[in-house]
Amino acid sequence: MNTIVTQVIVLFLIMVVGYISRKRGFINPEVNKSLSELLLNVTLPFMIIASFNFNFSKDMLNLGIKLFLISTVIHILLLLLGSIIYKRFNEDEYKVLWFITVFSNCGFMGYPVVESIYGKIGLFYAALFNIPFNILIWTAGVFIFSGRGDKQNLRKAILNPGILSVFIGLVIFLLSIDLPAPVIKTLEMVGSMTTPLSMIIIGSTLADAKIKSIFEGFSVYFGSFIRLIAIPLTVYFILNLFGLKDFYLSIPVIITAMPAAANTVIMAEKYGGNPEYASKVVFLTTILSVVTIPAILILLK
Repeated sequence: MNTIVTQVIVLFLIMVVGYISRKRGFINPEVNKSLSELLLNVTLPFMIIASFNFNFSKDMLNLGIKLFLISTVIHILLLLLGSIIYKRFNEDEYKVLWFITVFSNCGFMGYPVVESIYGKIGLFYAALFNIPFNILIWTAGVFIFSGRGDKQNLRKAILNPGILSVFIGLVIFLLSIDLPAPVIKTLEMVGSMTTPLSMIIIGSTLADAKIKSIFEGFSVYFGSFIRLIAIPLTVYFILNLFGLKDFYLSIPVIITAMPAAANTVIMAEKYGGNPEYASKVVFLTTILSVVTIPAILILLK
């Protein structure tokens, strides 16, 4: 129990380092963007590939496939839920809240939390669980904001670094490929940068927010409640009802307990949403998650 709380506090403190670094001018918007690109295209894929460095196990594969199917069902249900429960709000709020209901910050925060608790084996299962996320965010996610989709986004969904690294990792796992020690060490060392780097990026990003305006309006609180509490608790109780335990239960609950996806603002800006409102929701859910994530993790224990 104490280990879980300690791990989350460590992640939060690294986030504070990023926040202070941005306020002091050590990190500027250009550096923050470059660090995000480095994380998404290099360190995170390396971490994912390294997490698949196991000898083939039929039991592991079966568990991974089932987690993939559970994730698919969860994401489809969240798409339907998000399209219904926010109709009372204006169009800008509706789009952002629908998006964050479906897409949590599984990359920048989900993977670090899973790794800090379960290590490499947890990352293996989390990567398989997140396959539907990586596909849907560039298809359904674009549709939420723009009302349309196109083949270019479908191609981006399939060819993004997150998906490609999972496919590469699966080949290594399924064929039990023994990577040379220097290659494994490189993957692990570069991949280990992901957790501190992601927290620094999040902290730096939060430093740009206009604090006073963050806490205005009922909709941001309602969306935060749905994202941080209602969804993971519902997932927990439903999976418990079906008798699912261990990774079948913990991975879905942890990933769905994460705050709004870090790229909500980018997607809103690019595809016709309200980036200012999106930044408010991302900020508030991220700050509140410092309290809600440990609470959810304690429930799992």
